[in-house]
Parts: sequence; C-alpha cells; structure tokens
Amino acid sequence: MIVIINPNSTAAMTETLLTTARQMCPDAQIEGWTSHDGPPAIQGPQDGAACIPPLLKLVQKAYAAGASVIIIGCFDDTGLTEARALVPCPVIGIGQAAYDRAAQLGRFSVVTTLAVSIPVLEGNIAALGLTPLCARVRASGVPVLDLDIDPATAIPRVLAEARQAVAEDGISAIVLGCAGMVDVAANAPDFPVPLIDGLRAALERTMQ
Repeated sequence: MIVIINPNSTAAMTETLLTTARQMCPDAQIEGWTSHDGPPAIQGPQDGAACIPPLLKLVQKAYAAGASVIIIGCFDDTGLTEARALVPCPVIGIGQAAYDRAAQLGRFSVVTTLAVSIPVLEGNIAALGLTPLCARVRASGVPVLDLDIDPATAIPRVLAEARQAVAEDGISAIVLGCAGMVDVAANAPDFPVPLIDGLRAALERTMQ
C-alpha cells in the first residue's frame, strides 16, 4: 500500500493528489491522508516547522497500517529526514524525486508559489548537491491555495513564469515547485521543455 500524506490541512489538495496517483497507478492500492493539525498551506519555514510534529505522527500511523511506501505530499520535503528515521519503509519526498528526475535531463529551473518558499527550496537543492544544475528558483506569485481554489487563474500564471524561465535560463526542464501544481502540465501539452511534477516523479520511483 502506498500512502500519500499531505502535511497541510487542506483536504481538497489531498484529494487532487490521490486522484492523480490512482490515475497513474490504477493497479496499486493508494490512500491519501490529510494532516488536519497542520497549517492550511505550507509557505515558508514557519509553516514547515509547524507541520512536522503532526506529520510524523501520521508517518508512524501509516507504517503501522501497512504502508509499504510513504510519499510526503509537500514540495518542501517537509519532515522528510525525520520521517525516514522513524520507519523502515521507503519515504519519498516529492521535491527530491522531481529534482532527481530533472537532473537526468540537464540544467533546470524551479517555478514555485511565493518568494518566501525560495530559500527553503534552494537549501534542499544544495543539500542534494544539485545547485550546479539549477539555473534558478522562481516565484510565480501564486499562493498555494489559489491552485486549488482558482486553478483557471493560477495555472496560467505558473505557466507564464515557466515560459519566462525557458526564455531566460538556458534549461532543459522545469520543476513544478508545489504539490498543488499537479495539474499544471496537463494544461500545456506542447510546452517546449518537460514540466516535472513531483508526485508523478515520486510514483515513478515506486514502480522501479
């Protein structure tokens, strides 16, 4: 069983992740869990710190319930190191999975939500040793919850920033830097470089 844990308390985002995962892996047993004690969205280090204690409780609960793989459904990879230390099954962060996939293609840029998230993502990229391959982490100016509440407005803004990255950064791929961006690539089937979504990258790992 694969358990996707959303560290924020927005259940609609969990459902979006779960629907996408089940479409991609129709034969797998997949559950989506929401951290109801977490913040509504994770935007910056304060939200990240607040979500870790309830997230880790869910990680332990998921393993006890029989999870063979746990996916942390936050692009900041919030609590990932702590979660891996708690349980023996694989725990996959969607951020790390996306960066690893992008690095296979060459130089990449990240398009995330708000500027407050940039230092966190830059730190994660540095910790993975991928800074030389990352041209830039860009903020689209789209709040996390807008991706769920008003995708018709939010997704074009994300894609506009991604197109600017292609024009300016000399890259081979775009990493979509938010779990809420899971539907962005489907809205741009002819995008000039791959748009890498962390959830799909994480699920690909489970199938290897």
